[in-house]
Amino acid sequence: MTKRASAGAVVGRSCGCAAHSGEPEGCEGRRAVGVDPAIKQRNLNRLRRIEGQVRGLQRMVAEDRYCADVMTQVSSVQEALRAVSRELMRNHLKHCAASAIRAGSEDAEAMYDELVALIYKHHR
Repeated sequence: MTKRASAGAVVGRSCGCAAHSGEPEGCEGRRAVGVDPAIKQRNLNRLRRIEGQVRGLQRMVAEDRYCADVMTQVSSVQEALRAVSRELMRNHLKHCAASAIRAGSEDAEAMYDELVALIYKHHR
């Protein structure tokens, strides 16, 4: 029987991704079932741009720039991260979730729980 942890995660059952075999609870080192190389490259490029934006934010704070300008840039970084998150969610649904749900039974149930937790946590 499975137990629920306080954050909604399922304890005592493997994750729903089916991308690991025999890994311990928590699924450390999990890998995606499938990743489109073009999407991966697009996400890496976005993350590099975001990294540069964050360094710019650090400079703005260090230089005591106008608060509203810094906040505008913070908002820009947050939106860029949301774009990466949307791409990751789309890939997760297309590959990992679809594979687990097709597998049925326990893998599907674990994936449903994982998806609900992801949606609740990341799309508030």
